[in-house]
Amino acid sequence: MSRYRRYPRLWPGALMAALALTVTTVGQALAADVNNVRNAGFESGLSDWTCSAGSAAAVSSPVHTGTAALQATPAGQDNARCGQTVKVRPDSTYTLGAWVRGGYAYLGVTGTGTTDVSTWTPDSASWKQLSTTFRTGPSTTSVTVYTHGWYGQAAYYADDVSVYGPDGGGGTGPGPTVPAAPSGLNVSGTTSSSVSLAWQPVSGATGYHVYRDGTKVTAVTGTSATVTGLAASTAYSFRVTAVNAAGESPKSAAVTGTTNTPSGPGPALPKHAVTGYWQNFDNGATVQKLADVQPQYDIIAVAFADATSTPGTVTFNLDSAGLGGYTVDQFKADIRAKQAAGKKVVVSVGGERGTVAVNDSASAANFANSVYSLMRTYGFDGVDIDLENGLNATYMTQALRSLSAKAGSSLIITMAPQTIDMQSTSNSYFQTALNIKDILTVVNMQYYNSGSMLGCDGKVYSQGSVDFLTALACIQLEGGLAPSQVGLGLPASTRGAGSGYVSPSVVNNALDCLAKGTNCGAFKPPRTYPGLRGAMTWSTNWDATAGNAWSDAVGPHVHGLP
Repeated sequence: MSRYRRYPRLWPGALMAALALTVTTVGQALAADVNNVRNAGFESGLSDWTCSAGSAAAVSSPVHTGTAALQATPAGQDNARCGQTVKVRPDSTYTLGAWVRGGYAYLGVTGTGTTDVSTWTPDSASWKQLSTTFRTGPSTTSVTVYTHGWYGQAAYYADDVSVYGPDGGGGTGPGPTVPAAPSGLNVSGTTSSSVSLAWQPVSGATGYHVYRDGTKVTAVTGTSATVTGLAASTAYSFRVTAVNAAGESPKSAAVTGTTNTPSGPGPALPKHAVTGYWQNFDNGATVQKLADVQPQYDIIAVAFADATSTPGTVTFNLDSAGLGGYTVDQFKADIRAKQAAGKKVVVSVGGERGTVAVNDSASAANFANSVYSLMRTYGFDGVDIDLENGLNATYMTQALRSLSAKAGSSLIITMAPQTIDMQSTSNSYFQTALNIKDILTVVNMQYYNSGSMLGCDGKVYSQGSVDFLTALACIQLEGGLAPSQVGLGLPASTRGAGSGYVSPSVVNNALDCLAKGTNCGAFKPPRTYPGLRGAMTWSTNWDATAGNAWSDAVGPHVHGLP
């Protein structure tokens, strides 16, 4: 957000493709299915594989399983493609998979006789599974499976390539069996809005699904998970299943986790909330005191804290002169009044011209200490991260966890990344959000001042439509954030941003599409997200300038979601 209008930065199509997040569904193999790929783990070097321009080699580290993996390095106009011709049966369905890490990695198949498919992932420091499905044509007896990287990017690694399905006559052996149910499920921690779980590993499992009161709420690859977005002082029942390419295990024995009672001032945040930025400056929008902020706003982000000469340290200076003589004492009293009315007031750090840098342990400590000092001085409920010039995921995570340790479970943490920041889980903003998922309140991505972006289906969408809102929100919802941690950020009027304004009815249609599966555009999300947190706007001041048209329409709609 900005003290002034912000104008769009157009992102090149090649960059967006490289940053694409493709959400795929792992197919389930039948008991008689086999892996039709030969030398699937590169234990025999590059035998059975053909790689371009001498770009590849079998290496002993890192490996996913076994003693070897593929390392392939793009160079110049070569994308380091490696392929294998795999025997298959006609008119059959197969699941193509591989484990990858390193630079951008692509996995695909050609010659299917039907629709050739592919999937990819951005760079990753740890092993990540790619998977998709395809069907062979009536006369197809072989296909070509391939991997490749991206021009000018780092080397990628691939291991355990698989084409599970009916035996085509050249495979390496039977597929996996359905894993056993996890054991030892226990509650390892609770806050007022989350329950942390842990369990014992299951042999042969590649991942785990977590169920809350019978509904799947998250999927993880490790043996622990934190379920967030829960109501305070409430008991929930949890079960876990183990999964692999063969299917999903029976559910584990149930455990009950009860969230804590909030310790902060005022009532807990509502299930569905509206966030609004309040301008601590006069830029032509209606000047407001905090007391003037419209009642539909549940979270009020005070924009902005100011950087200091000490790295990571922020302060806050009320613009009394620009706000008509508004005093610090009045401001503090208005915060208390809003909190008494059930609202949360946070201090926002950043904005378009924000220069706050948290790049090491010292600046992380400075950030946590200074924000906590502002919370104690003014009564803020927490902090909003709106750093539009980049952030360091490692040290911002460290800073926010330190702040949480000081402030306790009532801390409100919101984030307002730009669209490009949330295209991939490898991006620093997305990494930070996932790193602090157990203490994060909501991410209100800015769906404005943006070029065209990729949706979770891999298609390109332009701002200003229901599809842009829903397809991009899907990346966050399917990429690891809980629905209660996702909000839609839009300008309150055409004057509130350089581009991307949509009418409140479009915002409401997008909310309905995501929460209820109704009023969608061409894009249909893979499931509904009734726990969706709500919406955000820049700003309460521009909303007032436009006669409160945004909050009058969107506010009641958010609060009326299921």
